[in-house]
Amino acid sequence: MDIQQIESKLWLAADKLRGNISSSEYKYVVLGLIFLKYVSDAFDVQYQKAKSEDYDPEDRDFYAADNVFWIPPEARWDYLSKNAKQPTIGVLIDNAMDAVERDNPSLKGVLPKNYAREALDKRRLGELIDLFSNTSFHADNAKDLLGQVYEYFMGMFADSEGKHGGEFYTPRSIVKLLVEMLEPYGGRVYDPACGSGGMFVWSEKFVEEHSGRKGDISIYGQELNETTWRLGKMNMAIRGIDADLRRGDTFHDDKFPDLKADYIIANPPFNISDWGQELLTDDMRWKYGTPPKGNANYAWIQHMIHHLSPRGTAGFVLANGSMSSQSSGEGEIRKEIVEKDLVDCIVTLPSQLFFNTGIPACLWFISRERTNRSSKVLFIDGRNLGRMINRRNRELTAEDIERVASAYHNFKTQSDEYADVPGFAKVVTIDEIREHDFVLTPGRYVGNEEVEEDDEAFADKMQRLKSELDEQFAKSHDLEHKIKENLSKISTE
Repeated sequence: MDIQQIESKLWLAADKLRGNISSSEYKYVVLGLIFLKYVSDAFDVQYQKAKSEDYDPEDRDFYAADNVFWIPPEARWDYLSKNAKQPTIGVLIDNAMDAVERDNPSLKGVLPKNYAREALDKRRLGELIDLFSNTSFHADNAKDLLGQVYEYFMGMFADSEGKHGGEFYTPRSIVKLLVEMLEPYGGRVYDPACGSGGMFVWSEKFVEEHSGRKGDISIYGQELNETTWRLGKMNMAIRGIDADLRRGDTFHDDKFPDLKADYIIANPPFNISDWGQELLTDDMRWKYGTPPKGNANYAWIQHMIHHLSPRGTAGFVLANGSMSSQSSGEGEIRKEIVEKDLVDCIVTLPSQLFFNTGIPACLWFISRERTNRSSKVLFIDGRNLGRMINRRNRELTAEDIERVASAYHNFKTQSDEYADVPGFAKVVTIDEIREHDFVLTPGRYVGNEEVEEDDEAFADKMQRLKSELDEQFAKSHDLEHKIKENLSKISTE
């Protein structure tokens, strides 16, 4: 059975055991158990290694030397598995989580500890433990497979939660595209809205796949939501990634005020209206203009520019409105950023890539070092890319990712292999962007006649729709009055 079959089998079985618990609550039950299974299996491998090398298997230093979490006896999977049918299994799991945190300070306050609650059916909980106990993983790569299962389950939970799923999970194909375009071979990697850490997982994968080592990059992330931050900490631990993830409001409590990152990779929340702008009007990050109170998109952009090193590059996801909005000074901020020659590339994405919204989004690439491509911007129209993986969602294929990434790399290196492709990619001068009033929508430049539906600024669109709705209501009231008038005439005849 391959990993895809294992993932599918586990998900179907685990979902059947959910009972009356909502998906948003159930994910912490399941992901917490996968984490405990992972660290226990890693401990067991080290335990057997100690015995084979005639070391004391209960010597904690032997585990610390190889960066393996020490798992006390009451938290080891064998112990929990043997007691899976006991009515006290919820209490035993909570005690196990407490014990792991107690003996591993880096996990303090991270693990879920509410398995004993009355709403969680203990029979189903025991069956869940049996499910993970009885699943066959190859001994030589069991831990890696569990890491993949953890990520797969996060994606499936994000899908089942719909809108709220996007708060902790960015679809894999989007992350892969960002990483392939940025190529974070080494240096400091930062995500100011890191969710469950998917950007970091794929950055590490990229380094390893290109003959590098995990230690070649240093990882920094911040996340506002506490439960999502916990998922990220567990995800990093499962992957063996040494990441500095901190919890807090990125705008109002920047945990890395002095960080200058070589790579920034992010999918911040779109169009936040209540982000506390009034408390940050004179913030040093707003070098190109104060972001409007009603939308945080340009606060995110300027925050990331502020944290770039002199040679740094940022790649991030934003709503399509960010490319064209003229509302509340956003157009002026975008103009300043373009005039300062910071915009490297803009990519529009197809719809239905995200679990939390069907609205198309775009990728921005901002670079501090653009000496070999000064005053030029690459526009890529990717609206027709991707394939449907179910009735609701689309994903970018490996060929799509390669096509977009190659165009960007050839543009960056000024390779002879780069050539404009009508309808897909075009290099445009800042002079030409000025002629379009600093609108950065690729469809305006690459040759497509069609201007994408979401080209209209969010605030402008809402005002237009409100006006149209008011007009329709007025017509409706007028028609209602005429009908009543005609009915009264009939009744008097």
